[in-house]
Amino acid sequence: MKRSPSKTKECTYSAEDGYVRMFLRGRPVTMQVPDEHKENYALDQKMAVPERKLKLQWVYGYRGRDCRTNLYLLPTGEIVYFNASVVVLYNSEEQQQRHYLGHNDDVKCLSVHPDMVTIATGQVAGNSKDGKLLAPHVRVWDSVSLNTLHVLGLGVFDRAVTCVAFSKSNGGTFLCAVDDANDHMLSVWNWQKEKKLAEVKCSNDSVFAAVFHPMDANLVVTCGKSHINFWTVEGNTLTKRQGLFEKNEKPKYVLCVAFAENGDAITGDSSGNIYVWAKGGTRISHVVSGAHEGGIFSVCVLKDGTLVSGGGKDRKVVQWDHGYARQAEMEVGEAFGPVRALAEGKSGELLIGTTKNAIIKGAFPDTLTPIVQGHTDELWGLDIHPSMEQFVTCAQDRQVHLWDTHSHQPLWSKTIEDPGRSAGFHPSGAVVAVGTMSGRWLVLDTDTRDLVSMHTDGNEIISNVKYSPDGNFLAVASHDNFVYIYAVTENGRKYSRVGKCTGHSSFVTHIDWSADSHYLVTNSGDYEILFWEGSSGKHVTSMDTVRNLKWASSTCPLSFNTFGVWPDGADGTDINAVCRSHGRSLLASADDFGKVQLFAFPSSHPRAPCQTYGGHSSHVTNVAFLHDDSHLISTGGKDTSILQWAVV
Repeated sequence: MKRSPSKTKECTYSAEDGYVRMFLRGRPVTMQVPDEHKENYALDQKMAVPERKLKLQWVYGYRGRDCRTNLYLLPTGEIVYFNASVVVLYNSEEQQQRHYLGHNDDVKCLSVHPDMVTIATGQVAGNSKDGKLLAPHVRVWDSVSLNTLHVLGLGVFDRAVTCVAFSKSNGGTFLCAVDDANDHMLSVWNWQKEKKLAEVKCSNDSVFAAVFHPMDANLVVTCGKSHINFWTVEGNTLTKRQGLFEKNEKPKYVLCVAFAENGDAITGDSSGNIYVWAKGGTRISHVVSGAHEGGIFSVCVLKDGTLVSGGGKDRKVVQWDHGYARQAEMEVGEAFGPVRALAEGKSGELLIGTTKNAIIKGAFPDTLTPIVQGHTDELWGLDIHPSMEQFVTCAQDRQVHLWDTHSHQPLWSKTIEDPGRSAGFHPSGAVVAVGTMSGRWLVLDTDTRDLVSMHTDGNEIISNVKYSPDGNFLAVASHDNFVYIYAVTENGRKYSRVGKCTGHSSFVTHIDWSADSHYLVTNSGDYEILFWEGSSGKHVTSMDTVRNLKWASSTCPLSFNTFGVWPDGADGTDINAVCRSHGRSLLASADDFGKVQLFAFPSSHPRAPCQTYGGHSSHVTNVAFLHDDSHLISTGGKDTSILQWAVV
């Protein structure tokens, strides 16, 4: 019988010299074992799973930047939309969210069945931990129980499912979908039997919408780059008739389609025109030219039969009467961006999704109330307020938001000059430091959001900014391989540089201060662990000086107390962040596979057992426990989402 390799194949322990050595991509990483652990430390000790669990409580943000028609009101009073791999059911009156967590990567499209309970959502191809591709597919689920009813198209769709819609007129028996293959395949399914009925190449160019005609279950309308097509389902074939623009301007893109009460199709296009296509035909029966300046991303027919359209460039929401005469309009503020999706809300209200990932409640003539806000570009910067239920985030969209964990709204937002990358609160909570992608870092007053101070160190990414526990120093870690140390006075309002840590041969990724504020430990891109004097930046080489130090935080993924989070055969970039709870019993990690993991702290044995939680897509970039350990906050990089987890 072949003996399975021992659990310690990537680690060695030298009791004599008091260190553990692990290997990342063949590189040795040596970690000092504190004296208190030396006596009974053994690599193969069984570690306990953490006693607490995480429960997803809130998803900040909405995916409007590149998705359409993904916002609906359900009879429960909940708004349904998605962000990252979570479908959110949000009751804004009661300030409660429920979450459908069946997807394993980014959701790209959503449709609500005529029964107003069943929902279909389509996702992109995902990546599993061992590098295997997870196939794109459609999930059909119950919005009351959140149970998955059917999974369609595993192995059929290519790259991603970008459009999905239920039929309306035959009790919603059919479902159509378009994938992201080169030919953008359009398929029609009997979803209850999980059976594909017909499939056809839709277009070489992008397809923005595919919907069933409300009065004809055998008619599917698609639109996209310079086309609108009317497809008839006959048995297992789909026959195409192209919409004819004739003497009308042929738009570069037909961006959206909806249906009037009488069955006419209504389209909005990239030239700002609304075209009405007479029921069942392929010809334009009515034109509203120049309805918007720039593209029209969404058209929505309300229950009373009037039409609402949403503009990109002009950010306007316009209401049209039954004869397509302009009745009223309102403009969404620039901070929220162009209109991306429109849906009818409760009595007289509109729901407006924007390309800057916000959802706004609107009512004519001019009531606009944001109910969901988020970042719109890659997100890494996160820190927790030292004494309040607040946290700060900053992203490459140049936005800094200070969030309240109860209202789930920003207390304030500020636009800065450079893309943001890192953030750190002063222990007093009075100011917050923000590091950018350009070597500049700034300090903001947390009450007034005023700029208190601004400095530049090098011209590369500032990956980390961290105040010492006593508030007297700030360490600024850069991708130029240095850590700059500043003396801090006047409660975080005055800064003078007192040292520079020189010795890393790669970019600095993480920093921790010792509890007494005298020492620093850093990790770098080439898996080095170095120690420094906090007040001067002088390199500390004597391991006996640092072996038994108590650390104020544990955010370095490479350390004796955290190395158990590394999976087998890990690449050194697989773990983006770790964070210890303030009560010192839990350790959370953020990885490259869309997962947040929870370990017992310390996690100082190879491949420690953990609990794994999905919700983000590919890269989870940061994690942090609230000051009272009641919640964990995690940030997604490309998915730009912020998830708030209750620690239960």
